Amino acid sequence: MEGYGQFCPVALTAEILTRRWTPLVVRELLCGSVRFNELRRGVPRMSSSLLCTRLAELEDAGILERIVDDDGDHPEYHLTDAGLGLRPIIESMGVWGKRWIKGDLREEDLDADLLMWDLRRRLSTENAPDGRTVVHFHFEDRPKAGRDYWVVVDCDEVDLCRQDPGYGVDLHVVTDLRTMTAVWRGDERYAEALRRGDVRIRGPEDLRRSFPDWLGMSLFAGV
Repeated sequence: MEGYGQFCPVALTAEILTRRWTPLVVRELLCGSVRFNELRRGVPRMSSSLLCTRLAELEDAGILERIVDDDGDHPEYHLTDAGLGLRPIIESMGVWGKRWIKGDLREEDLDADLLMWDLRRRLSTENAPDGRTVVHFHFEDRPKAGRDYWVVVDCDEVDLCRQDPGYGVDLHVVTDLRTMTAVWRGDERYAEALRRGDVRIRGPEDLRRSFPDWLGMSLFAGV
């Protein structure tokens, strides 16, 4: 790993955190992802080989530890105390970016996989209806292969599916990716997008009314 050749703690920290994708990998670990495939879903545009490299670098730096089961087939990655100490740094980066980086999101910044993965982990199961509830999201502006997602809420479990899980759908949400991203980030109010028709929702009235309460929002929506 190339360094700055300075004893300053800022330089030493930057040697680790300014590597491409590294802050996002740490973000995923802080959000609770521990398996390789979980991490991949949080950084869907990062190659598997580069993710392996970054995880190894973070392990060498003492930021995470790799825990292997008896079979050695399903390693988990857990942050050490040093890694957990990065939480305020990563969160401050998000707050700063939300507050000071102005302008509309570029088309290349829109990522349905990341949006739905983030939505899945932020969804409030406490406010969701009892029993199993299936929400089908349809992004009408996306290519056919990437426009449909199913979120299955069942008690305290939330699953995200790219293929129809085969259960009856309780709510259908039809929108475009830019609008849903803006709502998720807190840049636009859900009620206003609904009023304009940029978000359309079908299903029983009680579920439609309660949906915003358990949909959740981005960690930085309030900034």
